[in-house]
Amino acid sequence: MSGKVRLHAAAALAAAVLGACAPSSPVQPSPTLGLGVDTAGFDRSVRPQDDFFQFANGGWLARTEIAGDRASTGSFVELRDQSQAAIRAIIEEAAAGSHPAGSTARKVGDLYGSFMDTVRIDQLGITPLNEQLASIRAIRDRGQLPETFARMARQGVGTPLGAGVSQDRGNSSRYVVSVGQSGLGLPDRDYYLTQNERFGAIRQSYTAYVQRMLELAGTANAADAARRVVAFETELARVQWDRTRNRDANATYNPTALTALQATTPGFRWAEYLRAAGMNGVDTVVVRQPDYFAGMDRVLAATPVQDIQSYLVFKLVDGAAPYLSREFRDARFAFRSGVLSGVQQQPLRWKSGVDVVEGSLGEAVGELYVQRHFPAESKARMEQLVKNLVEAYREAIDELEWMSPATRAQAQEKLANFSVKIGYPEKWRDYSALEIRPGDLMGNIRRAQEFGYNRMINRLGQPVDRAEWGMTPQTVNAYYNPTNNEIVFPAAILQPPFFDPNADDAVNYGGIGGVIGHEISHGFDDQGRKSDGAGNLRDWWTAADASAFEQRAGMLSQQYGAYEPLEGARVNGQLTLGENIGDLSGLAIAHRAYRRSLNGGQAPVIAGFTGDQRFFLGWAQVWRTKYRDQALRQQLLTDPHSPGMYRTNGVLVNLPAFYEAFNVKPGDRMYVAPEKRVRIW
Repeated sequence: MSGKVRLHAAAALAAAVLGACAPSSPVQPSPTLGLGVDTAGFDRSVRPQDDFFQFANGGWLARTEIAGDRASTGSFVELRDQSQAAIRAIIEEAAAGSHPAGSTARKVGDLYGSFMDTVRIDQLGITPLNEQLASIRAIRDRGQLPETFARMARQGVGTPLGAGVSQDRGNSSRYVVSVGQSGLGLPDRDYYLTQNERFGAIRQSYTAYVQRMLELAGTANAADAARRVVAFETELARVQWDRTRNRDANATYNPTALTALQATTPGFRWAEYLRAAGMNGVDTVVVRQPDYFAGMDRVLAATPVQDIQSYLVFKLVDGAAPYLSREFRDARFAFRSGVLSGVQQQPLRWKSGVDVVEGSLGEAVGELYVQRHFPAESKARMEQLVKNLVEAYREAIDELEWMSPATRAQAQEKLANFSVKIGYPEKWRDYSALEIRPGDLMGNIRRAQEFGYNRMINRLGQPVDRAEWGMTPQTVNAYYNPTNNEIVFPAAILQPPFFDPNADDAVNYGGIGGVIGHEISHGFDDQGRKSDGAGNLRDWWTAADASAFEQRAGMLSQQYGAYEPLEGARVNGQLTLGENIGDLSGLAIAHRAYRRSLNGGQAPVIAGFTGDQRFFLGWAQVWRTKYRDQALRQQLLTDPHSPGMYRTNGVLVNLPAFYEAFNVKPGDRMYVAPEKRVRIW
C-alpha cells in the first residue's frame, strides 16, 4: 500500500455499511446511502471499456494543478494535507500549553517550537555540527573508519553500510543483527551508471550540490572534493545490488559467521564496528548482499582517506540541512526536491515541523490523535470487515485449480495464523528517556535519532515484541509484515476515498476492501509466499505448484513491463511484482467479499450504476494521481508500486467481473483475451 492520509469521519461510521460485511446481513437498499463516487471527476468522452482510469478520473486530471510544494497530487496527497492540519492542531496545543517539564506533551511542544524558531536557527549557521565535523576531520587512516561509521549510524548519518537489529527471517522468535549496502546520495544506483543525457544532467546537478554543501561546511577546494565524492559513490554503486535483486527474500538472507564475513573484507574490522555500534558479542550476522561488502572493502582501500572524509562531511551536512540555516535548506531543496522531483516551492514551515515531530515522537502524537478521532466502535467494525475479507480469501484458496491439495493446506494454515492489528498499538511507546530541550533543534534531532537507535539495539537478547507497530495510528496506509505474518491497518485508513460512511457498500468494498485484500495478498505474493504461518522463511510448496505460481507471476511481470507512462521509461515488472500481485489478488478477493455480503440478492442501482460498477469505480478513485514528470521517472526507478493509472487499469484487464460489469468486448482497448488474463490467488 502506498500514500498517507488521515481519519476524517470515523466517528460517523454507519452501522448499515459495516454491518453488511457479515454474510448474514440482508440486503436493504437505502436511499440514505449515496453513490460515494466523484462523478465530477469523470471524463465521459472516454469509454470505460477503453481506459477506465481516464473515464473515472480524467475530469479531475484535467482541472487539477499540482501544488508548487508537491511532486504529485491525488487522493493520498489531498488527504495527507488534511491529516497534517489535524495533527498541527494537536501539536500547537501542546506548544501553547503549560505542561510539566519532562512530560510527553512538553516534549512535543518544545520540539516543534525549536523547529519553528528560524531566527535562532539562521543565527547558528553550521555551528550545531562543529563537534561532528571536527571528529570527521580528525580521521587519519582507514583503521578509524569502522568506529566512525558506527558512531555516525547512531546519529542517523548515512555511510556505505547499514546495520540493524530485527526479527530473524529464518527464526522469527528471535532478534538478529543484519548488515546491508547503503551510502548513495542519489536515489538509486542507476542514477550513477545509466549513460544518457538525462542522467548525465542530473549527475552534473548533483556534483554542484555536493560542492555547495562542502563549501558551506568550510571544505577547502570544494569543487575538486565534490567530484571525488561523486566518483567514490559511483564506485559504490557499481558493486551494489539493484532494487529487483534486493526484493528476493532468499537471496538477501545469508546468516554468516563473523569470522567468515571478516575474511571477505580484510581492510574493515567488523568487531570494532559492532562494538562501537552497540552490537558487541554477536558471532553471526545476516548479510543481505554478500558480494557487496567485498566490493565495498576494495573501494575503501582504493580511495584516499581525504576523499572519504569529504564524503562523510557531505553525508553529515546533507542529512542535517533541513535543521540548519536558510542557505543549507535552500540548497538541499533546490536539488533534492527541485531537480529530482520537479517541486517548485518549499512547503510551509509548519508542515515540515509536523513531519519532524511525527518522525521523533510519532506515537505520542498518535495517542492524542486516537483519543480525538478513533472511537472504539470503529475498531470493532473494521475487525468485522477484515474478518469477511479473510473468509473470502479462504474460499478462493480452496478453488485454485492450479494448486495441489498439499500446498493448498499449507496456504490455509498460513491464512489461519494471520495476525490482525487495527487502529493503534496495545501499548504506547515510552519516550521518557528522550530529552528534548527548548531552542536546541539540532541537538533534539540528534538525541531523537540516538533514542530510536538505542531502542533498536536493546532488542538483542530480548523476546520478540510482536505487539510493536511499524506505523503510527495517524498514518493512512497499511502493511503486511512477513516475520510476524500480520496485516496492520492504522486508525486513519477509515476515511474517504477508502471508506465513506455515507456511501453504498459497493464503493467501500472497492476502496477499503481492496486495501485489506491487498495486504492479505502480500502474504502470498512472490516474496511473501516464501514464509510460513509462523513467519519463518521456509519453502512449503511442491515443485509443480511453485512452477505454476511462477508462470502466472511471470505473465503479470511481462504485462506491467510493457507499460510506458513516459517516453523511454517503462514500469519495472519485476520490481513492482509484489505490489501488482497484491493489487490483482486483493481486488479479486474484495469483489468476492462484496458478492458474499449480498447473500444472493441484487445490489441496488444508484445514479445509473450497478453494484459491480460502483465497486470498480471505488477502486479507481482511490488511485487517481497526477505526477510531475521528474517525480514519475524517479518512481519508475525506485518504487515497488506501479503508478496509479496502472494500479487501476493493469488490475482490471485481468478480472472477469470487470468485463461483465462494463460489457467489455473484443475490440475494446481494455479487452485482453481470456487465455492471457492473469489469476494468481
